[in-house]
Amino acid sequence: MQTQVWRAEGYAKNARFVSELGRPLLAMLDPRPGERILDLGCGDGALTAEIAASGAEVLGVDRAPDMVRAARERGLRAELADAMALPFVGGFDAVFSNAAIHWMKRDPDAVVAGVARALEPGGRFVGEFGGFGNVAAIVTALVAVLQRRGIDGAAALPWYFPSPAAWRETLERHGFTLLEVALVPRPTPLPTGMAGWLETFAGPLFATLAEEERPAARDEVIELLRPSLCDEAGNWIADYVRLRFAARLEARSRTEVERC
Repeated sequence: MQTQVWRAEGYAKNARFVSELGRPLLAMLDPRPGERILDLGCGDGALTAEIAASGAEVLGVDRAPDMVRAARERGLRAELADAMALPFVGGFDAVFSNAAIHWMKRDPDAVVAGVARALEPGGRFVGEFGGFGNVAAIVTALVAVLQRRGIDGAAALPWYFPSPAAWRETLERHGFTLLEVALVPRPTPLPTGMAGWLETFAGPLFATLAEEERPAARDEVIELLRPSLCDEAGNWIADYVRLRFAARLEARSRTEVERC
């Protein structure tokens, strides 16, 4: 599977809506002064900064060096870390994650196990990411265009979009009690159109093609999507469906948590 490359400048230009539309999640998190909170997949720190403004002690982690740099430029504590191999053992009252977990397709169980290790007993895990049916039209168009070029598009997809039931099972395997979960349909206007969305989020898929094939493939995807996602005024709207959840880690011995 090709690796997604993140650039803070391009993300801010094409996808600032991701953090802006994630703000309601902060009310679910309800950060309090003095709490220790881990922001998993913090990106450029837009929401991390709002958590810090509550008086909580927040640490952002992300796998993308350019995003960590951008978060630090906001004056935030941010570190490079692989979400599938989190290094923390205890110390956090809550873990927060917005629009990141769906990129952790390779091993979501390892992600949740790492979150469980990082939390103190009774700690909460609050997040939102792509759920079942997220960007379904875009996925279908991408898979079709790759299939025409001899690529197994379904296998190349870099995203993990589980149902609420599947996500519940994953959390419960690692000692969490799910307090709240919902699939939230959220048609989302794209500020730079479908071309900007594909540039920002579909890089791993186009990377499966020879470089000279990529512009034509991108244009084909856009034209396939135009009838369903572009309105009469030329505005593009992505068919987002988010999985929003809150969970609590049940009290267990540290030895049990470390085995997860």
